[in-house]
Amino acid sequence: MKILMQLAIILLICFLGEVIAAVLPFPFPASVISMLLVLTLLLWGPLKIYHIQKQADFLLDNMGFFFVPPTVAILGYLGYMQGKIVIVLFICFITVITTFAVTSWTVTAMMKYEIRRKERKRHAESE
Repeated sequence: MKILMQLAIILLICFLGEVIAAVLPFPFPASVISMLLVLTLLLWGPLKIYHIQKQADFLLDNMGFFFVPPTVAILGYLGYMQGKIVIVLFICFITVITTFAVTSWTVTAMMKYEIRRKERKRHAESE
């Protein structure tokens, strides 16, 4: 029953994201709105990580499965991309490098932040 409740919470947030995206006067991805809703609810406090932990872990563990339909859909556009494959590969290469760089920078910044936070905490406890 707990897993169904977690799934219901996640689906409700996704539904709210779809509703907000439909109401907005400009196009904006509902999935991004849903992620921002989850972040806001987690930071604000009504949603705790244990409310969605198991279901979120399940979805993350099986994320590769969710890329199959878009990949198959792309195969339908191979005729359109003919002659443009070099451009597509270049874009893929640039986005992968950019993603690695931003992820690396973010992890490094967060590690430095955590070290400073622990040092401040130790310093405050020693006084």
